[in-house]
Amino acid sequence: MDTTTITIKAGEVYLEGLLTLPQSARGLVVFVHGSGSSRFSSRNQYVATMMNQAGLATLLFDLLTPEENQIDEITREYRFDIELLSQRTIATIDWLGEQPQLKNLSIGFFGASTGAAAALNTAKQRPNEIKCVVSRGGRPDLSMPSLPDVLAPTLLIVGSFDTEVLHLNKIAKQAMQAKCDILIIDGATHLFEEPGTLDQAANAAKQWFMKYL
Repeated sequence: MDTTTITIKAGEVYLEGLLTLPQSARGLVVFVHGSGSSRFSSRNQYVATMMNQAGLATLLFDLLTPEENQIDEITREYRFDIELLSQRTIATIDWLGEQPQLKNLSIGFFGASTGAAAALNTAKQRPNEIKCVVSRGGRPDLSMPSLPDVLAPTLLIVGSFDTEVLHLNKIAKQAMQAKCDILIIDGATHLFEEPGTLDQAANAAKQWFMKYL
């Protein structure tokens, strides 16, 4: 199993990523990070390892440049710029389609927080490329205009104690025309830091990807 650092050109900027490619990969899971996160997120790396063990390739990439990330840590101005995050996610999918060793892999998204909105916007814009979407503690409501046109089967995973986000996910589900399920992880808050809750979310995501990729 090979993990390589890659550089993706997205418009005028370059984004860093970590690509892990098991032998005979069954599909590719692209992680779209949320607020203040990066390819080094320990939670997403943990989930990615579970996907790799199931024979799925993974891409963890930064939606922001290092300079933008420094600004965002102070102002939080980029993490809710859904249009910017969506443009870069679309550019990343287009880049993947140009890579000979990856272009035949079915792609699914694992989105978190605001990254879930960027993932769903991209699923609308690239319906032939995106086969399914999983959102963990996501904000699909921030992509509301796109939701009726998303074709990819979507799983919304939310903690039972993340009450406001759970409410917003239920509203988003009603806007979806494609298959959309909500999975509520009992006892979990927004970041799934409680013992066992991230494992439950990761296992549910893995099953979704194995089914639809």
